[in-house]
Amino acid sequence: MNERIKNVGQAMNRIDGLLKVTGTATYATDYAIKNTAYAVIFKSAIAAGKIIDLDTSEAEKAAGVLAVITHKNAPKLNASGGIRGGALLQSPNIEFHGQHIGLVVAETFEQARYAARLVKVSYEKTDAKVDFEKHEKEAVTPKDKDRAEASRGDVETTFRNAEYKIEAVYDTPIEHHQPMEPHATIAVWEGEKVTLYNGSQIVNGAQNAAASTLNLKPENVRIVTPHIGGGFGSKGGQWANLILAAVAAKVVNRPVKLALTRQQMFNSVGLRQRNRQKIRLAATKDGKLTALAHETTTHCAINGEFVEPCGDCSKVMYDVPNSLISYRVVPMNIILPTYTRGPGKSTGSFALESAIDELAYQLKIDPIEFRLKNEPAKDPSNGKPWSSRAIVQCLKEGAKAFGWEKRKIEPRQNPQGNYLIGYGVAAGTYPARQRDTSATVKLTRNGSDVRSSIELAASDLGTGTHTILAQTAADALGLPINKIGVRIGDSALPPAAGSVGSVGAASFANAVNDACVKITDELIAKSGKQFFVRPTAAEMMASENINEFQTRVHAKPPADADKYSSHSFNANFAEVWVNDSTGMVKVQRFVAVTGAGKILNPKTARSQIIGGNVWGIGMALTEESILDSRWGNFVTRSFADYHVPSNLDIGSIEPIFINEEDTIPNKLGIKGIGEIGIVGVAAAVANAVFNATGKRIRELPITPDKLI
Repeated sequence: MNERIKNVGQAMNRIDGLLKVTGTATYATDYAIKNTAYAVIFKSAIAAGKIIDLDTSEAEKAAGVLAVITHKNAPKLNASGGIRGGALLQSPNIEFHGQHIGLVVAETFEQARYAARLVKVSYEKTDAKVDFEKHEKEAVTPKDKDRAEASRGDVETTFRNAEYKIEAVYDTPIEHHQPMEPHATIAVWEGEKVTLYNGSQIVNGAQNAAASTLNLKPENVRIVTPHIGGGFGSKGGQWANLILAAVAAKVVNRPVKLALTRQQMFNSVGLRQRNRQKIRLAATKDGKLTALAHETTTHCAINGEFVEPCGDCSKVMYDVPNSLISYRVVPMNIILPTYTRGPGKSTGSFALESAIDELAYQLKIDPIEFRLKNEPAKDPSNGKPWSSRAIVQCLKEGAKAFGWEKRKIEPRQNPQGNYLIGYGVAAGTYPARQRDTSATVKLTRNGSDVRSSIELAASDLGTGTHTILAQTAADALGLPINKIGVRIGDSALPPAAGSVGSVGAASFANAVNDACVKITDELIAKSGKQFFVRPTAAEMMASENINEFQTRVHAKPPADADKYSSHSFNANFAEVWVNDSTGMVKVQRFVAVTGAGKILNPKTARSQIIGGNVWGIGMALTEESILDSRWGNFVTRSFADYHVPSNLDIGSIEPIFINEEDTIPNKLGIKGIGEIGIVGVAAAVANAVFNATGKRIRELPITPDKLI
């Protein structure tokens, strides 16, 4: 790589920032397509049963209505094509409240919405399973082999004989993804080919799922998604609304726009399911862990299984000879759960790291010292060596920056007026991986002006993908960053991994770097010359008088990457102020120290960590989706009652990055930070609340009623 220009590692502004602040960035429904009609979905008012009759006659006569589509007249689709959660209008059967049962297509959105209210539906209801408490005992072993029981040593005997131990149950509620941009699609057919303008975290995944479900060849489906207004996992898999937009456009033979309302988001695109986690920990008097059991009971849909891997952190965080990780799941009449930011790790770390804090308090050992005493030399879950492990440095640097030495081990020792001040710590981890990705780099020259275009079917959730790829290419090609163009978010481009599971930056940037190295090699070979100092691609274009040149690569993880255990790690420090009269909790200060390999852009990376921290604080204090067990619908249906933290809820947040070099998981040493920012946050807040009040809250969110 050329050393004369350094863009990677610099805190640069987003290259797409101007588009966003001027409102010219194109999101799913921003495309001005002529003759567009509008579709509105209508939904089931029961949680279980069957549609007996659908009277659409009044809706069909309403002004502007072009079509009413239900299971009676919907085209035959491939229901196993990869669309999550069913609800494809293929059957009269109802499996959850809010299931799609039809859609109205009209000239305007208002006309479609009005007509949808005119549809009359008759049901035959059956008993719905929507009360987790009632059906918890019906839990069964998951079908997913990745959720099979994992045991090591003898947990039962060790725990039974241990002098110092804790056994507790930690509950996390249903949460919902609520990205700024709700799920939306514009579908445009040209013959047997369809273009879907849609927010898709995995561009090629959406292409393949849509093609399979619509019974088309993948090359006949194009996904266009250059900008995404957030997704947090909900736009990782694709849901029925994507397909229904295509169906509607086909039926009326014109482009159709279908956008979910904020209320519809609560029962259309998955959720983070409720998790009940039983933790048992045992240790010696001097603080060495001897046993750890992490047993999760949760729920999935009647029509499909998804189980968050809540035990993942417990597998790798601590050196413990006797371990048990298990899962049980109850099929219920609730929409299929799905990946939600930090899936399993954010919820699982709340249970694990709260339990660690509880046992440390019982032992009268500082919780940081307790964690350091149980640092594993290798991955306890599989025996693999760490490619690197920054947790010790994260804890020590965080303690220094936070002022941990001021913390008193006993609760309620730091009052200030009517407030009780507490300090809490928790650690976290998330796997670091690279996935196969292709990329094309194109070079053009006009006189002395050399420019490049980088092309791949990557996605940008708003995290800065455009910018980090431009930085990577600029360094590798020897060009100023303003000479780099980035084209992503289109399935017509070379296939790429998705912006999911913190694999995006590592996969995309390594592919772009490989393409830039390859094009430089090819230009040097084309010149037939030898060079004492390796020239840049830009210099070669000029010296060899070449006007156009391009190449393509398919980048894969290093061959030896699987021989190591590679993770990002963090340490979270929270200072809370609890009103002793009202029980209101304020996170006054939060310090998040992260070891995540090479940080491509500290400015966008900082925003990623802050975003994760804010969600983690929301998870700890405010976010909860509540089901009405009589009907199976969500009582929380808008931001008026589903409480996402606002600016006034958040104190100061200080992200710190550890300087870490680890090129084992990928050549550039990128580990990913999209998920790690939320892992361990809720536990740090809960542990701080205990330090402030002496009350151990094991059920999220920590609302005032639980503290008074």
